[in-house]
Amino acid sequence: MGFGDWLAASDATDLDRVFLVAPSSTDARLRYTTEHCRGFVYAASTMGVTGTRSAVGHAAETLVARTRAVTDLPVCVGLGVSNGDQAAEVASFADGVIVGSAFVRRMLDAPSPGAGRDAVAELAAELAAGVRRGARPA
Repeated sequence: MGFGDWLAASDATDLDRVFLVAPSSTDARLRYTTEHCRGFVYAASTMGVTGTRSAVGHAAETLVARTRAVTDLPVCVGLGVSNGDQAAEVASFADGVIVGSAFVRRMLDAPSPGAGRDAVAELAAELAAGVRRGARPA
């Protein structure tokens, strides 16, 4: 299945298409990517693979601003967000905060499924508090 086939299938099933933009994306690539997104645009906070990091990175805020210049869709930032302070930082300039690996890490590091559930709930509460603390005015 080619890209055009996938776009047609997502249109036929009303599936939102969320594509990723990166700090290295050219302005032309930002326009092309966002023209094909529906729902929101996923802005990678940094170059590299997903996973928790000690800092979000300054490139994310610049990328959000560049992306907003070419689309009205919400721009959400992920890759490396793993605690409430980072969530607050991202929420101060982005429309949403994407977290994945930090939840997986909490489950994998837990001694039991119940402890993993508790660790994930604790992280979710910390992240939510961070987002509320850092949220930019509507």
